[in-house]
Amino acid sequence: MKREMHLGAFLMETGHHLAAWRLDEVQADAGLDIHAWIRLAQLAEAACFDALFVADSVAANTGPGADRVARADRLDPLTLLPALAVATQRIGLIGTATTSYNEPYHLARKFASLDHISGGRAGWNLVTTDNAAEAGNFGRAEHYSHVDRYARAEEFHRVVTALWDSWDDASFVRDKRSGQYYDAATLRTPLHRGEHFCVDGPLNVARTPQGWPVVVQAGSSERGRELAARTAEVVFTAQASFETAQAFYRDLKQRVVAAGRDSDSLKIMPGLSVIVAPTLEEARSREAQLQALVHPEAGLALLARMIGNFDLGGVELDAPLPDLPMTDSGQRSRQQLLTSIAGNERLTVRQLYLRIAGGRGHFTLVGTPQSVADAMQHWFENGAADGFNIMAADLPGGLERFCELVVPELRRRGLFRTTYQGKTLRDHLGLQRPVRER
Repeated sequence: MKREMHLGAFLMETGHHLAAWRLDEVQADAGLDIHAWIRLAQLAEAACFDALFVADSVAANTGPGADRVARADRLDPLTLLPALAVATQRIGLIGTATTSYNEPYHLARKFASLDHISGGRAGWNLVTTDNAAEAGNFGRAEHYSHVDRYARAEEFHRVVTALWDSWDDASFVRDKRSGQYYDAATLRTPLHRGEHFCVDGPLNVARTPQGWPVVVQAGSSERGRELAARTAEVVFTAQASFETAQAFYRDLKQRVVAAGRDSDSLKIMPGLSVIVAPTLEEARSREAQLQALVHPEAGLALLARMIGNFDLGGVELDAPLPDLPMTDSGQRSRQQLLTSIAGNERLTVRQLYLRIAGGRGHFTLVGTPQSVADAMQHWFENGAADGFNIMAADLPGGLERFCELVVPELRRRGLFRTTYQGKTLRDHLGLQRPVRER
């Protein structure tokens, strides 16, 4: 069977560009409008995307300059996605939930419920949280250290998957004649006792259509790669160039094999920030329009957040980025990426925040359907990606243009499906259903 590209629609309220909400044609409060979300989900499903992907944070964006940045208000993914499940039929539904400020039983139950509601389309984006502001909302004086976050995340994953395996596929017999509701002999109670969690179980949700919801991760640091190699089924990564993406892809696939898994059991899907139009001139004009709307305070606030939760107040915008220590509360892989971009391209602080205003360090394309498809094909066919998480600059227009212009070009080249062949997210991604150990 010919290898086909996987596509996720990374949906972020009004779009991924920092200034998208300021466009006249963009609904500024779309993030709270369920009808706007349904429209996006149905649009991506009509184009046969594998999944839609929703990010999350459990802290409001209120730091310096945040009053000029959208996304201070957002819906909870695990409330939103069940609503989208009943408005769609095939597209996968991936939601972000942190292991730092949740409990395993809660998340195991919520994602198992979503998998049942959707008929087997749920995915959990496991994150450790790079937003230090979340700590104060959960009784902590400071955020977990990088090392502690990942140790907790690994144990969290073990507990959640054990809970998902509480029951066999045929445990619930519901035999009215005999009066037996479930087969107690098939029950496996986790009774987990670990460094971070003590969880009895079993889960009070039957084994799900997919066995487990698909496990997605976004960490690209050394600890993140180690965890992904052992546990992830999809990795969403930020890679600014083909060379770095290819190196990341090769490294992570090797780690997967070293962990005793098949290399194809993990799909690597870099983020792709896209502005596409019928002509290059139109695409560049659109980009220029968005860049002109970036307020300096908003740009600096974004950079401070993405560079590792550092206070950049008082820095000279037209000078190089100052040297910063390695973050312990933020995302190390993103800090390293942005620092590298700034150094390699000799960017000032202002140029750097404009550079990431659309994609926050992800691979960025501005061009025609042909040039966008060319780049995607090059990455896909040369060991840099199994697919992409599409980050439209503005919504819904940016996603509409991608579906109308790029998807047909990918299909013309035989790179992307024309129809869904399966019903579950695992079917779309070509992932095996987890086998419950006896």
